Amino acid sequence: MNSKRILVLGIGNLLWADEGFGVRCVEAINAGWTFPSQVTLMDGGTQGLYLLPYVQEADCLLVFDAVDYGDAPGTMREVVGDQVPRFMGAKKMSLHQTGFQEVLMAAELTGKLPQELVLIGVQPEELEDYGGSLRDVVKAQMAPALVKALAWLARWDAPGSVRDAAAEPITDAALAIDVYEGERPPADQAYRLGDARFLNLEAA
Repeated sequence: MNSKRILVLGIGNLLWADEGFGVRCVEAINAGWTFPSQVTLMDGGTQGLYLLPYVQEADCLLVFDAVDYGDAPGTMREVVGDQVPRFMGAKKMSLHQTGFQEVLMAAELTGKLPQELVLIGVQPEELEDYGGSLRDVVKAQMAPALVKALAWLARWDAPGSVRDAAAEPITDAALAIDVYEGERPPADQAYRLGDARFLNLEAA
């Protein structure tokens, strides 16, 4: 019987367009597949060091994230092993990446870094779009990212089975991608870059 504890973690911020890639991936894998009991699927959001206990408990860690590689938008990379913390700290897009790099460093310092690390990341196209969803070129990489993740889980002796019933959501139902995209007001009713009154852009 497989005793490896496996954590599949999506990190990022759903409210800033392609920053939500990681969370959308873990939502999708939860919606489509079931896994053995040693697999935990988690929306890590932007929780930073609050994720440390979960990472310390894992033997294998798979992370979905949007990462600025300096590549063309939509480029996906698979990073493995000790390259993962180094890679996530190379060029930060947001505070959540600083926080998660610190999580990995803290886990290593306490002797509880997972034995196997995998990062499945995509180069974002757009981040400065408050309330926006994934751009098409990034959303198109979700399915290939899930294929890679399922292959790793099978390699770790925790293969997925296609769901035959609705899944219990792992994020707030109000933030589900179909609701989130379907209820977003048009740009002329909701300013995309923040509150123009505070950014002094109304007169620009």
